[in-house]
Amino acid sequence: MSKDKLRILLAEDDLNLGVLLMDYLETEGFDVKLCKDGELALKAFHSHSFDLCLLDVMMPYRDGFSLAKEIRTKDKKIPVIFITARSLKEDKLKGYDLGADDYITKPFDEEELLWKIKAVIRRIPESAGEDKSEVISLGKYIFNVSNQSLTIGASTKRITEKESDILNYIAIRRNRVIKREEMLKDLWGENDYFLGRSLDVFITKIRKYLKEDPDISIENVFKVGFIFNVPPKQIEQ
Repeated sequence: MSKDKLRILLAEDDLNLGVLLMDYLETEGFDVKLCKDGELALKAFHSHSFDLCLLDVMMPYRDGFSLAKEIRTKDKKIPVIFITARSLKEDKLKGYDLGADDYITKPFDEEELLWKIKAVIRRIPESAGEDKSEVISLGKYIFNVSNQSLTIGASTKRITEKESDILNYIAIRRNRVIKREEMLKDLWGENDYFLGRSLDVFITKIRKYLKEDPDISIENVFKVGFIFNVPPKQIEQ
């Protein structure tokens, strides 16, 4: 997915509507991942990074409400807009109770959906790109992004700009699979052998910087990428 485009997870079991919405949103400058049911959407969420979720309420295997609940256990800030064929007050209240940012009822005009997406982005600026938090808690460490520093106890280490970019990238996506190819394209703009080797060197360095906390780790996922494991109880900012 492109670094410059807002990334949308679209879960819609009506494939005709799903493809129509995907094509429209892509012409408007978004990257869209279309999934035809809730289980596939959840797998996609764990495998990729997204900036916003469009979730149909009525889907096979896993409905939009349970999908949103699961997504919000992993990422409390990601915006969610529900798509539904029903306009029942109880459904809308349930959706908002789960943390929905907005709701749109079928049938709807594509421009109305676009307006809602843009309105959500304006209300939640963090969703329009990378996390802007300057200080991130990582286990026993405090990572100051703007100062490019890692602190544990009374010890502070200054790291390079690229090391900071990489650590920030994996910290935002902690406890989920980070695809190597996507990471290279997001951080360097392309994916090739030599950049991959460079990334491996940086990851090795970051592992050494974080070795004082045995509860956090950067795990290799064979032929896929990495998982930055951080204890959930220490993720809260």
